[in-house]
Amino acid sequence: MSIWRRLGDIIHRIPGSCVLIDHVVEAVRSTFGTSAERRHAAFSISMIALSAKMAKADGVVTGDEVNAFKQLFEIPDGEKRNVARLFNLAKQDVAGFEAYARKISGLFAEGAEIFEDIVDGLFHIAKADGMVHEAELEFIARVARVFGLTEPAFARISSRHVVPEEGDPYLILGIDRAATNEDVKRHYRRIVAETHPDKLMARGVPAEFIAIATAKLAALNGAYDRIRQERAFA
Repeated sequence: MSIWRRLGDIIHRIPGSCVLIDHVVEAVRSTFGTSAERRHAAFSISMIALSAKMAKADGVVTGDEVNAFKQLFEIPDGEKRNVARLFNLAKQDVAGFEAYARKISGLFAEGAEIFEDIVDGLFHIAKADGMVHEAELEFIARVARVFGLTEPAFARISSRHVVPEEGDPYLILGIDRAATNEDVKRHYRRIVAETHPDKLMARGVPAEFIAIATAKLAALNGAYDRIRQERAFA
């Protein structure tokens, strides 16, 4: 049975009056046997629930944002109704989004990388209508803090999404301006390797996340090119 089929079964059985995130977290832990399956399921649940909470914080869900969400997942036709149900339940649940983020963080044994992936996904959806609104930016920043991401880490991530072609290229790459040319080259090669789709999938993100990986690589490449031109090295 596919991950989406099992997720669909979990969502279908959710009582309308339950504390949604408690129910879903426990169901993911008990339903998925392998760590890879749990990571994939946990990531998918995270993105659906937190996207719903972000839509509530912003006050409106646009068609562009719905399409951006669909870019992240290849949901079988038979499970789309269940995913929509989870999205709507998360919007209506009295539990705040910070409670969601804390519960979700407990599903991952890994370090900060998977949390950065989730934050990247939220930015991808938030900016789909042409800009990241102030309420959305504050929402994502607070989720990042719950996940334990530092202020510099969040600044680095947000700089890739909020007008990256005008942002500080050193901030986008996450490297000190005083770094040598060789240090810049080594750092760039390392973070590009970490953004490879195979690395992302090993962390549990779905194959469709290539859309975000491609955008992230474009921002990193653009920042590196600007530094290279500024310093005039090959």
